[in-house]
Amino acid sequence: MYQKLTPKQKALTINLDPTIYGTFAEIGAGQETVRHFFRAGGASGTIAKAMSAYDKDFSDAIYGKEVKNRYVTQNRLRKMLRYEVSLIEERISRDNNPGRKYFSYANTVTTINFDKTVKGHGWVGIRFQVNENEDYNEIVIHVKFKENDATLQQETLGNLGVNLIFGAYHYYDNPRRLIESLYDDIAIDSLEIDMIDFNGPAFAYVDNRLMSLQLVKNNMTDAVIFNSQGNNMLPADILYKKNIFAVRGSFRPVTKVNIDMLKSGIDMFLKDAICTQEETEILIEITISNLRADGDIDERDFLDRVDVLGKLGYTVIISNFSEYYRLIDYFSHYTNGDIGVTMGVNNMLMVFDEKYYKDLSGGILEAFGKFFRNGMRVYLYPYKDPETHELLDSSNLKVEENLKDLYKYFKLNNRIVDIKNYNPEFLEIYSREILRKIACNMSGWENQVPEGVAEMIKERAMFGFKNELSLKQFS
Repeated sequence: MYQKLTPKQKALTINLDPTIYGTFAEIGAGQETVRHFFRAGGASGTIAKAMSAYDKDFSDAIYGKEVKNRYVTQNRLRKMLRYEVSLIEERISRDNNPGRKYFSYANTVTTINFDKTVKGHGWVGIRFQVNENEDYNEIVIHVKFKENDATLQQETLGNLGVNLIFGAYHYYDNPRRLIESLYDDIAIDSLEIDMIDFNGPAFAYVDNRLMSLQLVKNNMTDAVIFNSQGNNMLPADILYKKNIFAVRGSFRPVTKVNIDMLKSGIDMFLKDAICTQEETEILIEITISNLRADGDIDERDFLDRVDVLGKLGYTVIISNFSEYYRLIDYFSHYTNGDIGVTMGVNNMLMVFDEKYYKDLSGGILEAFGKFFRNGMRVYLYPYKDPETHELLDSSNLKVEENLKDLYKYFKLNNRIVDIKNYNPEFLEIYSREILRKIACNMSGWENQVPEGVAEMIKERAMFGFKNELSLKQFS
């Protein structure tokens, strides 16, 4: 456990390091970060310049205009970082300043509005050198403020900026610690970090998807999203005003059943919502609880799963939403569009299990109010019992006696609909059986996964399974 320093101690430590020298450019919430360095003392050798280009025309004159006049964006932040570093390089001779490591810190944020209807959010980042002769590194984060007072949000932003600068220079070789340190002297419920991106020579070994996973594991955010290329995406950019269709699963490994469920469900959803696939964001969801199913999260396993899904062209969301209603509630914060999910019979039975809603004051009725909101539909994929060979769908699904009428209500109102155009050959594919065969180095599973997946599994020794793996978990 590392020793936590106060913002003043961190700022002073940076100020007393004669090799660290850079600029601060803060837009939207005052010069909240740089004031820590001024107050700590010894700032004259650290701060080349501190500025706040509040006026848009003046800001445009420095950094250029933005598309659609949007200033609180990742693109704006990166422009600020790179422009300010270029000025240092242009104006400060390295010949006269040997050993110095330059940096630029910037933020562009909007705090809570007067009516308190918009909490505020922003982009915060640093561009810095680890060694004077190396190329620059960048750390960029997106934050959402949770406090209901602009002054408190400004103080939080200032602390966050100090933590980021200190972490960049002291924890660059340990990004997990760096991420944890961002909340030093900041309450976890006052700020959400829902995207982080590392790049540069110091982070050549860093997989940003794993860094996103840390955000969810550490309760810094509820969900993170990355596209099929493995790039971290801001949830708001992906989901804003979109129709959303999602499927949850373990995808360990992804099977033809998963793909059939998704494609059959999306076909029905597009017809029901009267929209195109271009107007719809299709998401594969994996929950943290699913990743922890066998204990601690196996990061190699995690990466292998999302690599396969990425190769198949899907966008992945990692969440801490054990209950489905929380997932739908999350989506509804970004869009008023149509939302649909596809699931199997077993998951539907879990949705109608009251034990999952004991912590809600309104119980299952409150959960269903959030789950079936705004016309949300469930597209139910049938299940074939491997022992009885009985086919289960919405017509013979057995919920608890006291919930039967509630279930009928949603079914009669077409909020639960059966997928009809499924491939019956896939109903006897079971991921657990495939997993067992992979672990035992057996054949016969390759044709039960999508094209190209078997090759990826074999090539990577997917999920960390070796021939000597204990089979206790399958007993």
